[in-house]
Amino acid sequence: MLSAMQHPLLFSRFPRHISSSFAKSRPLHILSSAQPTAGLSVADQSPPSNSQILSIRHSLLSGHFTATQLAESYLNRLKLTEPQLNSFLHISNNVLKEAQEIDDKIKKKEEVGPLAGVLVGVKDNICTADMPSTGGSRILEGYRPPFDATAVKRVKELGGIVVGKTNLDEFGMGSTTEASAFKVTANPWDLSRVAGGSSGGSAAAVSARQCVVSLGSDTGGSVRQPASFCDVVGLKPTYGRVSRFGLMAYASSLDASGCFGSSVTDAGILLHAISGHDRFDATSSKQEVPDYASQFISATFLKSRPLEGLRVGLIRETIDEGVDSGVKSVIHGAASHLEQLGCMVTEVSLPSFSLGLPAYYILASSESSSNLSRYDGVRYGNQVSADELNSLYEDSRAKGFGPEVKMRILMGTYALSAGYYDAYYKRAQQVSLYLKHMYLSVILFGLPR
Repeated sequence: MLSAMQHPLLFSRFPRHISSSFAKSRPLHILSSAQPTAGLSVADQSPPSNSQILSIRHSLLSGHFTATQLAESYLNRLKLTEPQLNSFLHISNNVLKEAQEIDDKIKKKEEVGPLAGVLVGVKDNICTADMPSTGGSRILEGYRPPFDATAVKRVKELGGIVVGKTNLDEFGMGSTTEASAFKVTANPWDLSRVAGGSSGGSAAAVSARQCVVSLGSDTGGSVRQPASFCDVVGLKPTYGRVSRFGLMAYASSLDASGCFGSSVTDAGILLHAISGHDRFDATSSKQEVPDYASQFISATFLKSRPLEGLRVGLIRETIDEGVDSGVKSVIHGAASHLEQLGCMVTEVSLPSFSLGLPAYYILASSESSSNLSRYDGVRYGNQVSADELNSLYEDSRAKGFGPEVKMRILMGTYALSAGYYDAYYKRAQQVSLYLKHMYLSVILFGLPR
């Protein structure tokens, strides 16, 4: 077990039920100054006290500890906590090697990227060339892609170290990780509860300090919901902001790679790292990538009213019936904080808000039934023995897919069938377009509905 002296980076908060040796550790020492992060316009070099990425960068460049020491401490923490949490499906064998390469660059006074030494978890439906990428499914068990997803490639190019692949609901279909074919991820704050999903492993890993930040995917809440469950920051970027190349397709019109961090600053730095146009993804945006994190690094900026004049709509239907009083209190607290920063928070009503969920299920299931047709044991996926081709298809899919995936494939196939296409899929598309216009009318005209 690690002692406080052995751990170069010590944290102030520890989830309940995690080993007592960590619970007794001293708080993270926040450094008074930091080297500016490459690629960021840093007006004030004092990092916010909750930015692990900036504190790590400063400590590495100032020689407080090495990337190898940092990596060893995280690997030891993983060894200690992973049996209780089940956050990861695979752990990389290259962590210490890559950390040593960073140390060698620093010794030679060579420039290192803004994510140098930062350990990053990657959801297991995002392709990695040096580790299995299963999508949480038996049908892809043992599959190793021949390439890295664009988001992973960009993390590595900036010095990030992929520590492992995190657990998920099979192909991103679920909200608890209980639909994973391999294990269920526990909530670090209470092991009797779930971590959320489908990116539950990525959220739990950051929450339990098994990695610094992590990548997930969000189709219908799969980053934001587990982030809420595990008390971390989760962000689903605008569609097209981050390349989907290398992200296993669930519902292509809704899928997005997202970020987890223990602070808004760290999530912003990671988003900045993975954003931008990609020639391998025709839907990726060519718009310039803003410097998301720099505003949070400037203490002067944060002490002002930086959001003066910005109008924020608080949707009444999201905080009405069925919302836990504690959750409602947190939402109102966040709204008050935005007002302190200069925002004008306006309560708005979207009467058809509840139509979003049924429309989502029809559209996502329809797209998934098409996307997952490639996993047949011939083109992709593990193959079972069979006497003839149709049996090979049927048996490979029957044994490879779990109950949740089968249910959504059946639902999507039904919605796309000739007799029901207009009644279900086409109508769901119309509802989606209507909801979009309803949101835009509030955003553009700023009028309560």
